[in-house]
Amino acid sequence: MIMKRFKHKIIVLLLLNFLIFLDTMQAQQFKPNTEIGILLGASYYLGDLNTVHFNQSSPAAGLVIRKNIDKRFAYKTEIMYLNLRSDERDKDDTIAASRGLHFRSPIYELSGQVEFNFLPYDPGNPLYVWTPFVYGGVSIFNFNPQAENKNGDWVDLQEIGTEGQGTTTFPGRKKYSLIQFSAALGGGFKVAISNSFNIIFEYSTRKTFTDYLDDVSTTFPGEGLQDMSESAWEMSDPLGTHLKDEQRGNSDKNDWYSFAGITLSFKLGNKTKGCDY
Repeated sequence: MIMKRFKHKIIVLLLLNFLIFLDTMQAQQFKPNTEIGILLGASYYLGDLNTVHFNQSSPAAGLVIRKNIDKRFAYKTEIMYLNLRSDERDKDDTIAASRGLHFRSPIYELSGQVEFNFLPYDPGNPLYVWTPFVYGGVSIFNFNPQAENKNGDWVDLQEIGTEGQGTTTFPGRKKYSLIQFSAALGGGFKVAISNSFNIIFEYSTRKTFTDYLDDVSTTFPGEGLQDMSESAWEMSDPLGTHLKDEQRGNSDKNDWYSFAGITLSFKLGNKTKGCDY
């Protein structure tokens, strides 16, 4: 009986040692690598002029550089171009129709992110060729909301101060910065087509710290301000139906923008990972 138990313990120890050996071998065999990829997809914004996901979306594109440090973690840099827009002029919603506002804004973004793979991922290893993943990070972006005037020309809205920014009537309203930071959050699904080519599907959202992606946040300034231009009055209230201090937007909620897309990613080079990893 004692010999039987002793044999069982020996077998368990051998199995544990074998599993540790396999894990060590896998750690030794992983080759950290760098990928470069092209992202194509669609972008949209959520704010005062739009509250529906994927509504009035526009094309988006980007360049991605990813450093895979092991099977679970990677960090990446993205350079993105997005185009946000919304138009209330043809909407059936009563509030939207009464404002009659619209905008478009290009977004130029640089972001840094850390990725986590839910499953081990190692292109070229047939055991680890797909995984869902999530990521988080920060981004800095430039935007410039514009709207079309009655002559068909597109006007930069921040410059003219459509909510009375820079006027003596509203001394507390300063012109917002066109360069902002955001929190980058997202996730998706990776598939290794070969040891050097990946297809990545992802959805990402940006929590911004501004309410002016659409140039709408507070109240209507009203007409008759001596230090507000005629162009600013027109772009602030295209229908000319609102009085001073009537609600124009909701300043309690900042704007978001998001995109969904596909990345075609190619491995550039690698370097063998030591067994101390």
